[in-house]
Amino acid sequence: MATRIGIGLLGLGTVGAGVAAILNNPKDRHPLIGDLQIARVAVRDLNRSRPVELDPSLLTTDPQEVVDDANVHVVVEVMGGLEPARTLIMRAIAAGKSVVTANKAVIARHGEEIAAAAAAAGVYVLIEAAVGGGIPIIEPLKQSLGGNRIQRVSGIINGTTNYILSRMAHEGANYQSVLKDAQELGYAEADPAADVDGLDAADKIAILSGLAFGGPIDRSGIPTAGISNLQSRDVDYATQLDYGVKLLAVAERVEDDEGDNDKTSLPLAVRVQPTLVPSDHPLAGVNGVNNAILVEGDPIGRVMFYGPGAGAGPTASAVVADILNIAGIRQLDDSDGNLDPLLAASSWRACHLVNSSQIRQRNYVRFTTDDAPGVIGRIGSCFGDQGVSIQSIVQFDPTDAAAEIVVITHEVSNGAMKSALEAITALPEVRGIAAHLGCL
Repeated sequence: MATRIGIGLLGLGTVGAGVAAILNNPKDRHPLIGDLQIARVAVRDLNRSRPVELDPSLLTTDPQEVVDDANVHVVVEVMGGLEPARTLIMRAIAAGKSVVTANKAVIARHGEEIAAAAAAAGVYVLIEAAVGGGIPIIEPLKQSLGGNRIQRVSGIINGTTNYILSRMAHEGANYQSVLKDAQELGYAEADPAADVDGLDAADKIAILSGLAFGGPIDRSGIPTAGISNLQSRDVDYATQLDYGVKLLAVAERVEDDEGDNDKTSLPLAVRVQPTLVPSDHPLAGVNGVNNAILVEGDPIGRVMFYGPGAGAGPTASAVVADILNIAGIRQLDDSDGNLDPLLAASSWRACHLVNSSQIRQRNYVRFTTDDAPGVIGRIGSCFGDQGVSIQSIVQFDPTDAAAEIVVITHEVSNGAMKSALEAITALPEVRGIAAHLGCL
């Protein structure tokens, strides 16, 4: 008979309760789930009613008790936040226990430290649920796509913002009203900053960058812009121009124009920003709370991973998949100590973020100008002086003696784009830049 594997849960919120529900109902699931047993659970309030039935003797308000319990073999961290989550993960590793976590914030900022500790202790730290909810993206990047030279990873990796943008595009609703609906539906938190300001997506693309390109990057160096200042008219204009607007996270290899002499360090351009996506692009049809990650590499070409990006069911599914991965290894009694390639620190290469001025992309810019003859020509001249090629320039309905001029550029460096915009805003006819978004 197989040895029972004790699971310690740190947190019994939406995801934790989903994990517990799966483990308590193994019928018709993977047979190995029957060998898993919830041994200890950390909660905030012992008296709170819960959607899953558990033996009250398993509950504690002290998460260290879960980590230190001799009957716990695998620690599952689903409490969120940086601390005490990071400390508890490190404590579990030091105790020789493998860890499964859905905590993108901790992995994005402390992944290298956790990697070194896990490698030294000979344990596993698996993170499938940290990015993309129920979408299997972590394991494919580590294993199935491991033989590829990945060029670019881009995606819609925050369901809250995608829901808001989808509603704005399809219904013409304004940002604030859709955000309120998202909060009432439970898609957005009371304080939605992590989602709408792009912080959650930046955490996730930092993790995906490490997987795709083989080394950690500085999370704090990722240029990040959210959707909180996005106006519905830009979504409308994008639709008229045959684009959709998505909050995209992008990581790609580039040449370092500043001449970094350390050829062992891989230069990467990583960013999060609202972006115009052509209507025929694979990511354009990803709507609602769904997520999608597009991976481009050699020789695979393009592959896209699509599905529900959040919620109890999808995220719990990913957590349990990681538990089963570890449980399967334990059942095989792998005495060789083979470490998971994600967090085997010795296998990581050095990567660095290029200066944001070197990032190359297409741009959407909306100017507010005087409704005066020749202004479009002067704007075009300023772009031309900086070597910025224009794909299209359109003037929309003027009101109150003002005009709105929308420009979509060809690919250009952010540095050249910045210089051109500075020259344009200095023109007496130009009242200001009303919007500046990325464009695929």
